[in-house]
Amino acid sequence: MSNSFGQLFRITTFGESHGKSIGVIIDGCPAGIDFNLDFIVSELNRRRPGQSSITSQRKEDDYPEVLSGVYEGKTTGAPVCIVIANKDQKSADYAHIASQFRPSHADYTYFIKYGTRDFRGGGRSSARETANWVAAGAVAKMLLKRVGIHITAYVSSVGDIVLKKNYKVLNLSEAEQNIVRCPDPASADQMIELIKKIRKQGDTIGGVVSCVAENMIPGLGEPVFNKLHAALGHAMMSINAVKGFEYGSGFAGTKMKGSQHNDQIISEKGKVTTRTNFSGGIQGGISNGADIYFNVAFKPVATLMIDQESLNEAGEQVIIQGKGRHDPCVVPRAVPIVEAMAALVIADFVMISQSTKLGALSDHK
Repeated sequence: MSNSFGQLFRITTFGESHGKSIGVIIDGCPAGIDFNLDFIVSELNRRRPGQSSITSQRKEDDYPEVLSGVYEGKTTGAPVCIVIANKDQKSADYAHIASQFRPSHADYTYFIKYGTRDFRGGGRSSARETANWVAAGAVAKMLLKRVGIHITAYVSSVGDIVLKKNYKVLNLSEAEQNIVRCPDPASADQMIELIKKIRKQGDTIGGVVSCVAENMIPGLGEPVFNKLHAALGHAMMSINAVKGFEYGSGFAGTKMKGSQHNDQIISEKGKVTTRTNFSGGIQGGISNGADIYFNVAFKPVATLMIDQESLNEAGEQVIIQGKGRHDPCVVPRAVPIVEAMAALVIADFVMISQSTKLGALSDHK
């Protein structure tokens, strides 16, 4: 099973949704990185369930226990192991699907592949796993802070409510000022009302999370099979419920002429830059120093509180209805997950780029 991600900055995760705990081992983290446990806690709090009226009401403290790799507030160069206890599992909520396959979940495919499955919350296939990614992503952000790279994600659409403003005219810090994590207050109010309406219907709704990496280092990525945007796409498509990834101009670029789309290269205050950034900060698979920006599409959550047709393990037709505590819309809690996966990818590429001088990571100017 593929439980590891990354090359030099590499994580391996373990645990299931209703097991005793989940956890992550970060291998290859350089020594001497300032380690801030409170920051990891704050990142996990952004992802954890039960944080608002429009998220799952499962109550988890998600407090990380650091078992190794840190001494006196700095990383040691040894593997960093972080464990997060599961405390609020309600396995009884899943007893009715012990032998039934939930539509659009991993139940059937996991069972076909392995011949067995942990039906309690989806086991290893559960989005509970993403807490590991957020914890590791927080450590990656600590590394990226050394080189000045900053990553911010936000909700840009829920259903047919779309934030059409460019990220450059928005105050992205305002995303954390509302429960849907949209930096435009008017759009946020509409999104929240839609999610509440959908929840009352026993249904779910999808949306889009947008992400920006600022103060990027040029030269990250490879020109063939290890393109930076391909690695970001791999990371985003690994997130539960993700159905699409586009960077730069994305699909909108297909409607433009080359003369409109090309990012002309100029020198500005002695620095090489471009007049536009339809490339999304990546050209030929390699970062050019401009902002990297991309969108991640999330499908509606698959667990519904209304009847659906399905099959059981015996191949018999059954009617199934969701029970328990589930998100009516995943995108508010997905924001820190998108940031974390972007941070893991970019931190890994920074280390690959600077593999001969890892001890000299310093603020990028």
